[in-house]
Amino acid sequence: MTIQTVRDVMTTDVVYLPSETTLAEAARTMREQDIGDVVVADGTALTGLVTDRDIVVRAVAERFDPASTTIGEIVSRNLVTVRPDDSIHSAALLMRDHAVRRVLVCDPAQGLVGIVSIGDLAGEIDPDSVLGRISRASGNN
Repeated sequence: MTIQTVRDVMTTDVVYLPSETTLAEAARTMREQDIGDVVVADGTALTGLVTDRDIVVRAVAERFDPASTTIGEIVSRNLVTVRPDDSIHSAALLMRDHAVRRVLVCDPAQGLVGIVSIGDLAGEIDPDSVLGRISRASGNN
């Protein structure tokens, strides 16, 4: 049996936005790209990750103005990373241990090469589970 690696399931089309991007702009980008996260980068330096959930929980629920609040103000800076050759099971355990839904995939030089979500893993580890079926279903936008 071949062990599946992170490389097999990762998303390589990573969307980057600068930290001064407003929440409204970031949300529109997520909608247009049909994604749930953006990597925040200032120049070549990775600042962190912002998810659709971050926008709702850290900003909208706190009544921040999405038109003037920037993603730099709510960015998650403590990034959890994996390597492309790590097993999908080790990535799942890392997500569990850090209570995160996404991890960044970095090459040996710490360059970002992709992102893996809990949905990506669920569809591979247990495709017949409820989460696996939901993760493979078409979006309802």
